[in-house]
Amino acid sequence: MATRNIDGIEELKTLVGQEVATSDWFEVTQSRINDFADATQDHQWIHVDVERARTESPFHSTIAHGFLTLSLLPHLTAQALKVQGDFKMGINYGLNRLRFVSPVPAGSRLRARYTLQAVEDFAGGSQITWVVTCETEGGQKPALVAEWLVRYYG
Repeated sequence: MATRNIDGIEELKTLVGQEVATSDWFEVTQSRINDFADATQDHQWIHVDVERARTESPFHSTIAHGFLTLSLLPHLTAQALKVQGDFKMGINYGLNRLRFVSPVPAGSRLRARYTLQAVEDFAGGSQITWVVTCETEGGQKPALVAEWLVRYYG
């Protein structure tokens, strides 16, 4: 999918309440899961022990860490949309809500959908609230649903 270019905060304000963009599909490999386990020191068997997960897990596969899925949002966002404007910087301001709704099995592909919930001006910039839904290819429920706050400083 092509990246959607948004021409600044004023254009963003016209998009409130709409699904604005969708990322490309992204494969979550076992290697990436293992690397994330090493980076976070979270080596729980449901993530890294392929044989045990195949036989003992209700998913019959290892699964990605929920926080790995969350950490992919900047990459997926860069694929999906770019807000252009005369900002000095944009920052990840945090989350109001976050749910890991369903597992992301190793080897599956996921993508993110972005719905613009709010644009609020504050002294020195604007705060954007996105509802981001990550879905796995062929999945019945989303993998992740987040209300994500991004700030742009002028």
